[in-house]
Amino acid sequence: MSPSADPRLVAELAGRAEALLAGDDAERARRYPGPSAARQPVHTAYVPADRFSAATPRQWGEAALQALAEHGPLPGFDEPEHRAVRAKLEREPIEDLRIDFEDGYGIRPDEAEDAAAVAAATALAELLATGSAPPFTGLRIKSLEPAVRRRGLATLVLFLDTLLGRTALPAGFRITLPKVTSVLQVQAMAESCAVLEDRLGLAAGQLRFEIQVETPQAVLGPDGTALVAPMLTAAAGRCAGLHYGTYDYSASLGIAAAFQSLDHPAADHAKAVLQVAAAETGVPVSDGSTNVLPVGDTAAVRAAWRLHADLVRRSLERGFYQGWDLHPAQLPSRYAATFRFFTDGLAAAQARLAAYRQRLETGIADEPATVRALTDYLARGVACGAITEQQAGTRS
Repeated sequence: MSPSADPRLVAELAGRAEALLAGDDAERARRYPGPSAARQPVHTAYVPADRFSAATPRQWGEAALQALAEHGPLPGFDEPEHRAVRAKLEREPIEDLRIDFEDGYGIRPDEAEDAAAVAAATALAELLATGSAPPFTGLRIKSLEPAVRRRGLATLVLFLDTLLGRTALPAGFRITLPKVTSVLQVQAMAESCAVLEDRLGLAAGQLRFEIQVETPQAVLGPDGTALVAPMLTAAAGRCAGLHYGTYDYSASLGIAAAFQSLDHPAADHAKAVLQVAAAETGVPVSDGSTNVLPVGDTAAVRAAWRLHADLVRRSLERGFYQGWDLHPAQLPSRYAATFRFFTDGLAAAQARLAAYRQRLETGIADEPATVRALTDYLARGVACGAITEQQAGTRS
């Protein structure tokens, strides 16, 4: 008969540990619920508020298709991949649309921004009414820095008041808070959302916002403390994402314009901080953008496509499943690179899952955490349209 542990001693040890760790267990479960099962868009398309209309998603899709027709094929991609990209552009050209009242819009007279806020909210309501809105929508307001604080909040109030006067707040609606420099700014934003919910008749917690990390102060505080995790706490459950801002962050570090890129070592460091802070919290992380646009002659467009596709693939391989797009012609390279990332790994993912479930011995010893990652990988591929549910569930 094999020996067993003394049950009374085990009970005593476990009781002492549970008494000591009860609060720690509850706090960890609250703060780290695990990855969100909700869909994460593969990109956010930023459109200046004065250029946004109810036709914008359709126009972006048409412009992307036109770029493919004029300057295609995409370098390094085959015809089946082009067909998949064209189908995506016809069906769902933009996954996440952000109406921009910040850098892409600039500083304008209050009367002009007031009018733009009303017009943009009215156009979004029209998109929602016709069922042609992207699955994720929202606006980027100006920051909570002193010079633009009141203007940003005024735009938010006016936009929401106009939108809610015409339709319900859509699922997937996000407010982007840029240039965050302190934990208290995040707290102020969370409190502003709570007040707005009360005044506008929204359910508690319905307004959520993204923290845009594009200043060194957001990564490292004056006392040397990493601040992203405390920012998530200050958001009080309202943080819908951490978004890296490539160019503001790079410029703040003194990196020369020619070398500012989302693959710079300084960018990788900042994004690694975001990734660690957000891990297991359910808050998604988004990479930034490239400002090398696919415009000009065919050689220039193809070079920009190649660069963009390489950067998208690089981000995906590093666990960043979302990025920014600034121009319609970036959509083809975004979707082509994203689709290939998921189709490239489909067979291997299915084989590893099958081996794990059947307890087969292979050259790879997967653990439960990796199995979860394989399952998440397939779910992301289905969500963006790279693979079908049938492929995800049956291919091995």
